[in-house]
Amino acid sequence: MSVTVNVVVPEGALSVLRTDAPGFAEEMKRAAVAKWYEMGMVSQSKGSEILGLSRSEFLDVLSRYRVS
Repeated sequence: MSVTVNVVVPEGALSVLRTDAPGFAEEMKRAAVAKWYEMGMVSQSKGSEILGLSRSEFLDVLSRYRVS
């Protein structure tokens, strides 16, 4: 089961990341989950599940966001 969440952001926010709306949404989701992991709110397993990634791919996301 999944849930859809609508977030309103200024149009200029998309240009900051040089992406379209789906790309921006994915980037925002990855950033949020990386931060939640950093804060101890989610485990590697749960973070991987939320993002639909393998554990190895999730570790790559954490590295990209400089989360140890």
